[in-house]
Amino acid sequence: MGRALASLLICAGLLVSLTGCGKQGRAKQQAHALPTPPLVSQCEPGAIGGRLTLAVPQGPRSFNPFVATDPASDNIVRLLFGSLVNLNWLTQEAGPGLAESWTNSPDGKTWTFKLRSGLRWSDGKPLTADDVVFTWNDLMYNREINHFTYELFQVGGKLFEVSQTDDLTVRVVTPEVFAPLLEFFGGVAILPRHSLESFVKEKRFPAAYQATMPPERIVGGGPFRVKQFEAGKFTLLERNPEYWVTDRQGRRLPYFEEVMFTASAPGTEALVFLNGKSDAQDIVRPEMFDQFRQATNTGHFRLLDLGLGMEREFLWFNQNTGTNSAGRPIVNPTKLKWFRNQKFRQAVSCAIDRERMVREIYGGRAQAIYSFVSSENQKWNNPNVPRFGFDPERAKKLLAEAGIADRKGNGVAEDAEGNPVEFTLFSNIGNAVREKAAAQIQDDLKKVGLKATFLPVDFNLLRERIDQTFEYEAALMGLGGGGIDPASQINVLKSSEDLHQWFPQQKTPSTDWEGRIDQLIENQMRTLDFAARKKAFDEVQAILAEEMPMIATVAPFAYAAVREKVANIRPSVLTPYRVTWNMEELFFKEGQK
Repeated sequence: MGRALASLLICAGLLVSLTGCGKQGRAKQQAHALPTPPLVSQCEPGAIGGRLTLAVPQGPRSFNPFVATDPASDNIVRLLFGSLVNLNWLTQEAGPGLAESWTNSPDGKTWTFKLRSGLRWSDGKPLTADDVVFTWNDLMYNREINHFTYELFQVGGKLFEVSQTDDLTVRVVTPEVFAPLLEFFGGVAILPRHSLESFVKEKRFPAAYQATMPPERIVGGGPFRVKQFEAGKFTLLERNPEYWVTDRQGRRLPYFEEVMFTASAPGTEALVFLNGKSDAQDIVRPEMFDQFRQATNTGHFRLLDLGLGMEREFLWFNQNTGTNSAGRPIVNPTKLKWFRNQKFRQAVSCAIDRERMVREIYGGRAQAIYSFVSSENQKWNNPNVPRFGFDPERAKKLLAEAGIADRKGNGVAEDAEGNPVEFTLFSNIGNAVREKAAAQIQDDLKKVGLKATFLPVDFNLLRERIDQTFEYEAALMGLGGGGIDPASQINVLKSSEDLHQWFPQQKTPSTDWEGRIDQLIENQMRTLDFAARKKAFDEVQAILAEEMPMIATVAPFAYAAVREKVANIRPSVLTPYRVTWNMEELFFKEGQK
C-alpha cells in the first residue's frame, strides 16, 4: 500500500517527466587512497568486472533522494548514496557505515558518530561531518524540502540538535530517548554540501539531481555513480572509484564495473528476466512461481524460495467521520455506523475463509494471517492476541450483537433500521491474485448476509481515493517493506499519520483505543529497554487484533530469481531488494561475465 518508513528515510516526493541526457561524458578520475579505516566486507572475495543488467518499470524520475519516490528511481538512488550506519538486511542489525563507530551517553540522549578519515565523494571532494550537518539542518529539517519524514525526527515538537565538533565527529542530541535512532537517523542518505547548497539557497532543490543533469554533476557516496541516462531506455551506473568499502583482501568494492537498469513496461520485468534480458529478479510473485520453476530447466538461473514474506494483505473499512469540501459526510452515516462497530469488523473477519484463499488463489504459496504482525517477525510478534478466524456461525452472532441480522429470512442482513448491509469493496486493477481474493471475499460475505460489490480501479486512482479524497467504503490492499522494528510502522499505527488508512490525519484520536495505541507507540520509542518496548508493542498488537481496523488475510511467500553466474547472493525477505540489497558485494563467477 504505502512505502514503509525505512524506505522513506532515503527517498520521498515526485518530479516531472524526463527527457534524455544522452551520452554525457565524465573526465577520467584518479581515485584517492582508501579512508582510514575502510569498512571491510565479510563477503566471499570476488572478481572485479562485468555489467549486471536489471529490468525496472519505466525509468527513474530523479536521482535526488528527497524527490525519488517511484520504484524505478528508488532502485537506483539506493546505490548512489551512503549513510552513517549500514543496515544488514539479513540480521536487521545496524553496523558501521560512513561512521566507523559511535557512542551513546548514559541518559541515552546524546549520540556521537565518528566518521572515517579520508572519505571522499564520487567526484573526489572530501566527505566530512559538515556534509552530515548540512544534510540534517539544511535538508531533513527544512519543511519545504522534506515533506515526508520531517515529523518523525522530533520529540514533543522539538528537533534533534545535529552539530559537528570537528571534521570527523557528529553529535546528535535528542530531546528524549529515541529508540530507533541508529536504524532511522543513521540510515538517512548523506548528501554533499558543495554540490547542493546553491540549490537550497536559490530555493530550487527539487531540480537538483534531475535525471537530465550531466552525470558528473550527480555526486554521491554510494558504491556506484551515474554514467549515462537515456529517457525511457536505460540508466547506466559505473563503479564509484572513491567508495569506502573493501573486501577481506583489500580490494575496493563494488565488484561490478557497471550496472545497467533497462526500462520496461510496468509489470513486465519478470518476463524480461525469463527472456534472458536481465540477471536478477528481486520479486517473483507467487502466481508466477510455476512459470519460473519450469523455466529453470533451460534458463540458467536459480529460483529462490525465501519462505514467508513481509508483505501482508489487508481489508479495511473507511471510518472517517469528517466531511468533504461540500460539507457532506465523507462516509454515508448509516454505513459509517457499521464500519465503526467493533463487532461488525470482527464478524467480517470470521466470515473470510483465509485457508481457502491460500489454497485456491495462492496455490498454497501464502499463509493465512490473523493479526497485524505475522509470525515471520519472531522478535516482535505477539502470538497471544485474540483471533477471529473463519467461523460463519460466529460471524452471524457477532453481527447480531451489532444489531445486524437476516430479519426476513431472505439471506440479506439488515441493520436495526431495516437497511440492507451492503458496501463497495475497492482494489486495484492489474493484480490478478488480489482481484481473485476480492471476489472470494465478496462470496464469503454473501454467505453471512453481507453484500460487498467488488470494484477494481486503476492503482493511482485508488490511491487518490484512499489518501486524498477518502471517497471509498472499503478497500483490499497490501502493506510491505520497511524493517521489523515497531518504529517502521508508525506511519500506519499513529492516528495522526497519513497511512493510518481507516481514518488518517486525525487531529485527536477518534476512539479511546486509537489514543491508547498512540500512547504505547510513543512510550516504546522513548526507551532503549527491549523488554519495555516489547511489552508496549504486544499491547498494540492485542488492541489491533481485538478492534480489527485492518483485517489481515494472507502473507504471500517470498520468491526471487538470479542467474547462476552471480555470486555472493545473500537473500532477505526484509527488503524489496531481496537478492540485490548487497549489490556492492555481488560479482560474476570466473569466466561468466
